[in-house]
Amino acid sequence: MFSFKQFSVQQDKTAMKIGTDGVLLGAWTPINHNPFSVLDIGAGTGIIALMLAQRTPAEQIDALEIDEDAYEQAVENFENSPWGDRLFCFHAGLDEFIEEPEDDPSDSELAQQYDLIVSNPPFYSEDYKTESPQRDLARFQDAMPFEELIEAAALLLSENGIFSVILPFKEEENFITLAKEAELYPTKITRVKGTPTSEIKRSLLAFSRNENLAPEIDELIIETSRHNYTPEYTQLTKDFYLKM
Repeated sequence: MFSFKQFSVQQDKTAMKIGTDGVLLGAWTPINHNPFSVLDIGAGTGIIALMLAQRTPAEQIDALEIDEDAYEQAVENFENSPWGDRLFCFHAGLDEFIEEPEDDPSDSELAQQYDLIVSNPPFYSEDYKTESPQRDLARFQDAMPFEELIEAAALLLSENGIFSVILPFKEEENFITLAKEAELYPTKITRVKGTPTSEIKRSLLAFSRNENLAPEIDELIIETSRHNYTPEYTQLTKDFYLKM
């Protein structure tokens, strides 16, 4: 069990444990547009959806998880949180979720749209597979190609919505190019380094449908030395981590 200030997360059933990436995305994702509805694609333990339930008054927070064990874990974590009435997890892949048949086949309404879409997508497409097929499904890009993720975001994002992801830095340029093809444009980019001297490891990216906005670009360093966290990282995560 992993305890945060306002909620706890069980992670014994899922292959993908809580890591810095999920916490970074949950804490960093822009919410100044006051989202009413949120979608977390690839929920894992449900950590990002739970963080957004804590950070926003959004009335509808949906999460999507294809792996059965992770789905069950997320449901359990949602039910045990203070925001169980606002959190809902679907056991489905992205393609199934988008093609969900309406109750009334004659109803031609478009897919449900969300004001905020977040994803900590699987990556390491070129790395070797591990001994755990479950972890592989969670981690590797063949479970959810970037193109598929972007296409879904473009379909499901409301007019003034924000789509945010965390990626390896080396994927940033490619992802931004793919997003532009789907008419989604970066509004905020934060590049993350473990220490002041290490290479940039991750990119936090937020997109909107507004093409004319120059993105705000900055850098975040996590720690100056082992467990000595920078003021910026502390400020970002202090509402969640017990010891911050």
